[in-house]
Amino acid sequence: MNYFEQELRRLFGNVTNITDKRFVGRAFFGKLTDDLRVRIEFVTLGMADHYEAIKATVINRNDGPVDALTLRFTDLLGKKMVSNQNFRDGIAPYIWKYGDKIGWYVYKPTKADYDQISGALNDYLDVFREPKLDMEQSGHNEKGMTMQGM
Repeated sequence: MNYFEQELRRLFGNVTNITDKRFVGRAFFGKLTDDLRVRIEFVTLGMADHYEAIKATVINRNDGPVDALTLRFTDLLGKKMVSNQNFRDGIAPYIWKYGDKIGWYVYKPTKADYDQISGALNDYLDVFREPKLDMEQSGHNEKGMTMQGM
């Protein structure tokens, strides 16, 4: 298992609303609905071997790509303060590849950071999931009928 697969497993290994999970290289694939799949991968944004963002692509099994979203780690996490004096103003998180080494450069995300990244991507993917019929949507709630049901 390579470093990217490990990081993707940290982000999506325990997510229950994506099924048929596959971790391959820098990408993660999963099933959203009967017809929709998702591909999530670390991407560079102009500088080779600096993976500054994560990209999600929703794919229809029959028709191909439906939509894609690229989320920059700085947009999600902001600049992070570190003890390294070379980065007094903080550092924008990214994964880098240098020779045979791959890892987060200077700043290592916390569990809260991973949860924030995973949560943002799940919010995006919720747009494409089948709507859940709950009591409120059906016109009922715990107090009886709602205006929707009348």
